[in-house]
Amino acid sequence: MGGMNVLEWAFFGSEYVRSIVPLATSARHSAWCISWGEAQRQSIYADPKYLDGYYSPDDPPLSGLAAARMSALLTYRSRNSFETRFGRKVPDPARNPYPERAPPQTPSEEHWVIHNDGHRLRSDRPSAPRSRNASQTTPPESLSSSLVIETNGTSSLSPISAKKAAQHYFSAQSYLRYQGTKFVKRFDPNCYITITRKLDTHDIARSRFPSIQDALESLLQPALVLGIESDGLFTFAEQQEIAEGLPNGRLEKITSPEGHDGFLLEFDQVNRHILGFMRIVLPEIMDAEQTTSEGELRAVKSSMFGEAEVEV
Repeated sequence: MGGMNVLEWAFFGSEYVRSIVPLATSARHSAWCISWGEAQRQSIYADPKYLDGYYSPDDPPLSGLAAARMSALLTYRSRNSFETRFGRKVPDPARNPYPERAPPQTPSEEHWVIHNDGHRLRSDRPSAPRSRNASQTTPPESLSSSLVIETNGTSSLSPISAKKAAQHYFSAQSYLRYQGTKFVKRFDPNCYITITRKLDTHDIARSRFPSIQDALESLLQPALVLGIESDGLFTFAEQQEIAEGLPNGRLEKITSPEGHDGFLLEFDQVNRHILGFMRIVLPEIMDAEQTTSEGELRAVKSSMFGEAEVEV
């Protein structure tokens, strides 16, 4: 949305906005981005606490909002970024934001716990495993993985500790759960819905020009368009469209495997391009004594928002 606002503000004229640097944005929201926004909104709607938007401020639909945030996080990075960062690593169980309430005591309880892993449980334990047949106390699928054949030919349930269970909790899941849990502490579900709606309607030609090309051609300010090669949300091709459509536009590529989040992580590249551009188009400002040091615009931390944090 920041990049979208950069383009919108440029329409106030070159006397008011002298130059622009759209970074990893678009001239109008793509069908891909609109679809991701819809999936995120549906996550919020599916939370039973949503109540058509009239939820209590003291009890908002946080599970739906957390799920929406997790979905969004997948768009901020690239597949290779997730694979390199997480792979199939196993996280510290103590950092699981959805911990088990008590260790499973029986094989059927173990199946239930694994099945609901990552879900904010409504009860401590099922009174009996869910089944179409109320008289069936242990589902056949649970028994099939828990039976051992004893030497006398009879069968019995093996102790849980005797089995080597398949790993079902991974660092990638831990990251999403952690970020979702943290996000709901500082964001409101209705606000999230409103912002994604605003993103969907973004189109610089709307109510102005018959086409995007006409709209871009009307913006005469010097413009530096920055795109990230691995960005799957706002693709580099979209940055090319903006740069080619602007009469005084130039395009630079941010080399990063991190996807859209590269705009938050590749500070050195971003700063180098912006500083070089500003020295050309705003020399009277950049040559002033108080702004000659590049250090003033260098990054002091590796992240500004939750989606770019490195903690797992």
